[in-house]
Amino acid sequence: MTFMNTIEASFNSLAIAKNSLAIAKETLLTPYGLDEALLARTLAEIFTRRVDYADVYFQATHSESWSLEEGIVKSGSFSIDQGVGVRAVAGERTAFAYSDDLSSAALKQAVATTHALGQQGGGHARVGAVNSLHSVTGRELYVGINPLTSLSAHEKIALLERIEQMARSRDSRIKQVMANLAGEYDVVLIARGDGALAADIRPLVRVSVTVIAEQHGRREIGNGGGGGRFTYDYFSDAVLASYVDEAVHAALVNLDARPAPAGVMSLMNMPVTGNARRESYAHLPLPRMTNTSRRRSKAPL
Repeated sequence: MTFMNTIEASFNSLAIAKNSLAIAKETLLTPYGLDEALLARTLAEIFTRRVDYADVYFQATHSESWSLEEGIVKSGSFSIDQGVGVRAVAGERTAFAYSDDLSSAALKQAVATTHALGQQGGGHARVGAVNSLHSVTGRELYVGINPLTSLSAHEKIALLERIEQMARSRDSRIKQVMANLAGEYDVVLIARGDGALAADIRPLVRVSVTVIAEQHGRREIGNGGGGGRFTYDYFSDAVLASYVDEAVHAALVNLDARPAPAGVMSLMNMPVTGNARRESYAHLPLPRMTNTSRRRSKAPL
């Protein structure tokens, strides 16, 4: 499969993937007993004070990393970061409250923080309460699939092992291969004070390759890699081969590299008899005086 075919196949999966807003609700609201009605009431509560703008921001980020060295997976990590933030703007002042607890109690506490801003005044006019939220959809830029679940653990390890085999088969001087596979799945949901409800899904995957080549006791390092906002299916054999070739080529070029000349060097191919700096410029033409003019003096002689 070629590079362009891989990208096309990834975007074709949008036809079967859920839209961003549905995914965001299932990820950030439903599991925690939250819904759109609660968000509307939260925004309405904020606008009981004199504020000019307000929004509620949900975000969840799932990330993982797998590292292979010396033929074995030596490290792996997985993390989840999530939370909700409430922002209110009154004039030139802004109140912001954040919690990593996705619950109605956390939202109420965040709203109470924004009330302190409204009590100080500053808003030019009271904004009407939010009665209901309406979905705002845009162009789906990325695949709405969690890349972390696009491959099993055994398939991820097999991908790293395949990278090592490719690198070692390129040249016998490759003595060590280190490969890393990383992925991230970011889900965002925003409810604005004007009733707009929008979401964004941002997947991200990356493969990095580092090789060490050795010849006559000299060791050099080469790096390669890449990725994008796709699933792990993006890393076909052709794509992985391009990363490996980049790393191997850099290491082998470094093996043949020679140090730049250094030390004392003559400025000109002629013997220096006096001031070397002055004589080095003796052969250069003098600069011409251009854009000059003479002004006749009107003072009496």
